[in-house]
Amino acid sequence: MDWNAELVDQLEEHWHGQLRPRLDGLSDEEYFWQPVRGCWTLSRRGESSAPISLGTGEFTMDYAEPPHDREPVTTIAWRLAHLIDVFGNPTASHFDGPRAHDPVDGYSGTAEGALRQLDEGHDAWVRDLRSLGAAGLARPQGAISPPQYADAPMVKRIMHTHREVIHHGAEICLLRDLYLWNGS
Repeated sequence: MDWNAELVDQLEEHWHGQLRPRLDGLSDEEYFWQPVRGCWTLSRRGESSAPISLGTGEFTMDYAEPPHDREPVTTIAWRLAHLIDVFGNPTASHFDGPRAHDPVDGYSGTAEGALRQLDEGHDAWVRDLRSLGAAGLARPQGAISPPQYADAPMVKRIMHTHREVIHHGAEICLLRDLYLWNGS
C-alpha cells in the first residue's frame, strides 16, 4: 500500500469534497461574526482585548497560554487564521531543513484574503507531502519540529495536521450554519 498516496487522498477528499466548497461565498461580515460576546477573533493591531496578540501584520490573532478556565469561542476569522498557521508559510519547506519560524505574511482583514492564504497554504502542504514519498513518512521529524517530537516519524506530524484541518474545518462549517440560521 502506498501510505503517502493514502494520506494525500485523505486530505484532498475532505478538502475538495467537503471543506473548501463550503467556504465559497464567505462574506467579511460572516468572517468576523461573533456568535457570543468575547469571542477570540482577528483584530487590528493594538485593538485586541486578548492577553496575547499573534501576528506580524495589520491584523493580529487573539491568544492566551493554556490552561483556560473555559476554551474561548472563536470566529471564522480566527479559525481560518489557525488553519493557515497549521499549513504553514507556503514558501517554507514543510519537511526538510530547520524548523520554519517564518510567520505567515500576516492575517487577512478580509474573507477573500484569508481564503487565498488558506488555498496557498493547502497547495504548498500537498505539494510537499507528495514529494515525501512512502519512505519519507517513516523518517524522524528532526529539526523541523519541537525537540520532544524530533524522534517521532514524519507521519505523526502529517496526521496531526490533517486532524487539525478536518476538526477546525468542521467548526468553521458549523459557524457558517449558525450564522445563516441566526437571521431566520
